[in-house]
Amino acid sequence: MTRSPGREALLRATITVVARGGLRDLTYRAVAAEAGVSHGLVRHHFGSRDQLIAAALEFAVEKSLHETSMRVAATDAASFASGIESHARRSEEIEAFQYELLLESRRRPELRPYVERYYETYRTATRERLHELGVHDEELVEAIWFALDGIVLKQLTLGDGADVDRVLTRIRRLVAEASAH
Repeated sequence: MTRSPGREALLRATITVVARGGLRDLTYRAVAAEAGVSHGLVRHHFGSRDQLIAAALEFAVEKSLHETSMRVAATDAASFASGIESHARRSEEIEAFQYELLLESRRRPELRPYVERYYETYRTATRERLHELGVHDEELVEAIWFALDGIVLKQLTLGDGADVDRVLTRIRRLVAEASAH
C-alpha cells in the first residue's frame, strides 16, 4: 500500500504518542501535536481512533519485519533473524507501541483482532523464513517464534546483552540441524 508522507507522519506520531504514554494518551490532538498538524487532519485521514490504531499497528509491524530482515528470503541458518540483535534498540518506539497494544488488548477486547493479526503476521514471516531453510517441524517453528518474540521483549525492557547473542546462536544451530534433516 502506498502511503502519503503526511499520512506516514501521522502514523509515526501515533506510534510515538502510544510508546510514550500508552493508549490512554492517544487522542487526535496528541497525534496532531506530535506531527505538527491540526487535529482535523488526523480525523480526515483515519476517521476513527480504532482505524488510526489499526493503521499504525500495520505500519509498525511492516517496519519491524523489514528491519529484522524477516521479509527477506532466508539464505542460510547463520543469517536467519539477522537484525533481531539490535532491533529493539533501533526501533524502540515501534516495539513499545506494539507491546502497549498487546497489553491493552487484555483490557479492551475490541483490540483483540488487531493483536491476533499482529501475531499471525510475525508467525507467518517466521514460518516462511524457516520453511525456506528446510525447517518444517511446526513445533520447532512455533518455539523459535516464541523465542524471538521473547528476545525482542527482553531487549525492549532490559536492553540487549551477551545472553541475546548466545540465544540467537543456539537458535541458529537448531535451525541448521533441523534443515539438515
